[in-house]
Amino acid sequence: MNQRISVRAVIHKEGKTLLVRRSSGRATILGKYELPGGKLEYNEQPEDALRRYLRNDLNLRVKTAQLYDVLTYVDHDDRDLQYVFIIYLVTVEDAHIDPAMSDNYNHYVWSNVSKIQQYELTESTKMLLGISQRPLPSTEMSTETENTEAEYDSSHVIIYSDGGSRGNPGPSASGFIIMNQQKVLHEGGVYLGITTNNQAEYHGVRLGLEKALDMGARTIDFRLDSLLVVNQLNGIYRIKNRELWPIYERIRELVGKFEKVNFSHVKREFNQLADGMVNKILDAHERG
Repeated sequence: MNQRISVRAVIHKEGKTLLVRRSSGRATILGKYELPGGKLEYNEQPEDALRRYLRNDLNLRVKTAQLYDVLTYVDHDDRDLQYVFIIYLVTVEDAHIDPAMSDNYNHYVWSNVSKIQQYELTESTKMLLGISQRPLPSTEMSTETENTEAEYDSSHVIIYSDGGSRGNPGPSASGFIIMNQQKVLHEGGVYLGITTNNQAEYHGVRLGLEKALDMGARTIDFRLDSLLVVNQLNGIYRIKNRELWPIYERIRELVGKFEKVNFSHVKREFNQLADGMVNKILDAHERG
């Protein structure tokens, strides 16, 4: 099954949600309302795509963007296509200014979605709005956020982690995203100082495991885009770099505290949330 990653913005004003009506696209979405956003370009970070769509399609400037949820959706028009929707809670600059439409849209509404007619929405938007009407967390930005909803199952979690170094060795950071099958439960990361790419990758795994242990997880599916690190953690390759041994030993200690931990490799385009966390931390450090 092919996968398409898309970002969507939930923007509120006076208790209502911004929806935009399609003036282009296939027949099943033409003339229907959706949350603003669109698909990611190759190697594009989700927050960068979000800002691009809001700027180009609506002439809106993002003030804050907080990751809220990640959901999958199988397109009814093409059963071989699965969408991965990355949903952000967004506040915009000059919130009193009305959006200006691009050629992709011909109308917008600030709607109480419980009152909007379902036939006016795209199928994917019905699904997304059903999620986004839960009590929402604060829209203030932070390096580390947590879903405060009381009821979720964290016994089995999926962790995406990443690490990066600008210089190798150079300024480095690690990031991770913890999810269950339906929602993001936690995201976090740290600036590491001057280290290597591999050290940053390993610290991302360590941080994810430590947080999962605090959350009470028992089984974990760990997903990384570094095939080398995955093969080392699975015992296929030996670790020759002595600087990695202390971090590796800490990871093995943590793994022993869970019932099961599985490390698997994913393509970089499917690890963009953790990668985005790393770059956000490094960018913030560079800005001082």
